[in-house]
Amino acid sequence: MLIGNREFDTAKCHIMGILNVTPDSFSDGGKWKVFDAAMRHTEEMIAGGADIIDIGGESTRPGYTMISEAEEIDRTAPVIEAIARRFDVPISIDTYKSSVARAALSVGACLVNDIWGLKADAKMAGVIAGSGAACCLTHNRDHIDYIDFLSDVRSDLAESLKIARDAGISERRIILDPGVGFAKTHEMNLLVINRLDALLALGYPILLGTSRKSVIGTVLGLPVTERLEGTLATTVIGVVRGVSFVRTHDVLETRRAITMAEAVLGASTQV
Repeated sequence: MLIGNREFDTAKCHIMGILNVTPDSFSDGGKWKVFDAAMRHTEEMIAGGADIIDIGGESTRPGYTMISEAEEIDRTAPVIEAIARRFDVPISIDTYKSSVARAALSVGACLVNDIWGLKADAKMAGVIAGSGAACCLTHNRDHIDYIDFLSDVRSDLAESLKIARDAGISERRIILDPGVGFAKTHEMNLLVINRLDALLALGYPILLGTSRKSVIGTVLGLPVTERLEGTLATTVIGVVRGVSFVRTHDVLETRRAITMAEAVLGASTQV
């Protein structure tokens, strides 16, 4: 698929490195909100194997504080512009607000990572279509009253896909995200990771975002700072199931895990 000016082979797994420029990120606590530190961390992630840099200006952790669109733009746009100027890497904006996406796309972003799958802001799909950007559509809803969980997740994502197609977003620029951690119980999160094949049947590349999330902390009984091994386990499962992208805080370790998993999966049946 095409993201910016770069063609991604979706038969392989690529890494989206997370750069939070928020003071209240659930994981890094705003560690990279300082501009120079953000540039250094971007350089480190690229060196470690990041294929895309995903920039977020509003935390979406449980209990997060919503901020104004203007503040979100002020946090993200200067960082996106600087990264686009300094590094040759596709940039994603992690937002569900059309005005934030528009500002980000105007200064160098080429992918919109929308945790509400185009459903939170009626203008979002048009902004993406008009810019020619790629998008990642995450499964989400405002309740967890499912009738048939996997079937309902597919139906919810199909609604997002219809919004995208009706707006004119290119089929070659759409990624789907099962939405681990969004509107799901612990058991649902585990199931959707295990049954990624059910979403691949929709015919689009899948992005898996499990990095340091609570589902890992619950299984292992570990705080957010000690969830690397659990994250890597879910990453390898994602590679085996056929995902094309993973979103992570720990780029180098994730790259090594993916490389090893793909080497095993690609081994010849004849030796």
